[in-house]
Amino acid sequence: MAEMKFTKTHEWVCFDGDIAYVGITDYAQQEMGDLVYVNLPEVDAEVTAGEPFCEVESVKAVAEVNAPISGTVAEVNEELLDAPEKINEAPYESWIAKIANAGDTDSLLTEDEYTALLEEIH
Repeated sequence: MAEMKFTKTHEWVCFDGDIAYVGITDYAQQEMGDLVYVNLPEVDAEVTAGEPFCEVESVKAVAEVNAPISGTVAEVNEELLDAPEKINEAPYESWIAKIANAGDTDSLLTEDEYTALLEEIH
C-alpha cells in the first residue's frame, strides 16, 4: 500500500488508487485496551472528515472513530464483527472501512508529524 497518513484523533488512512483504507492507530488501540466490539459503518454511507463514522468498544470504554477523510463507504471489514481483537493485534493491517471518492485530505498528518504529536502527548 501507499504512504500512511494520520489524524490528530488517532485514525490512519492509506490510499490505494481511488480507495482509502481507514483504521485506528496503535496508540488508539493501546489507550482503549482489549476491543470487544466494532460498530461498523453502513456501506454507501457518506462520511465527513472529522465526524464520527463508527464506534469501537473495549472492556474499558466505547469510543467514536472519526472519519479521517470525506467520501463514501465502499466496503467494511466484516472480519472485525467476529474478531475485533484483530485491531489490537495488528492495528495497521486491520482496516475498518474502505472509503471511495476521498476528499478533505489537507489536515492529514505525515508519519513524522504524527510521531511528533505522540511525543507531545507523552
